[in-house]
Amino acid sequence: MSHFLGEFDCKLDAKGRMMIPSNLKKQLPEAEKDGLVINRGFEKHLVIYTRKEWDKIMEDLGRLNQYEKKTREFIRYFTRGASELMLDSSNRVLLPKALLDYAGIGNEVVLSCQFNKIEVWAKDAYDAQLDNEPENFANLAEEVMGNAGRREDE
Repeated sequence: MSHFLGEFDCKLDAKGRMMIPSNLKKQLPEAEKDGLVINRGFEKHLVIYTRKEWDKIMEDLGRLNQYEKKTREFIRYFTRGASELMLDSSNRVLLPKALLDYAGIGNEVVLSCQFNKIEVWAKDAYDAQLDNEPENFANLAEEVMGNAGRREDE
């Protein structure tokens, strides 16, 4: 599993194309051949996956019980708007207008790498989210990660 690293400020051109920053492109060697997949995030942002990572997610979804209504709804909402992205000769991708509208993205975006995915945020929404950082980040870290290293048999 690849883990992406970095945060990148980007601009969209009038057609909704975004150039993949060179430092990020180096982390996506298979993107030119296999393409990427972009989808809605759980908050009002978008998420880019490598094709390989997206296929793993689809395998996971395929193992769920589709006879359950909540499962069908989740799959429907999760995959809604998922689109393939292909790099052009200038290392740009065309972001689908419907997804840009969903995320409220204008011409300034932030790409925020999160493990095996790349979040795509409207710059103002991303900045606003970070402005709401907890006063004591150490407390949040302890709450979330405090027992992460402990084994259950300890």
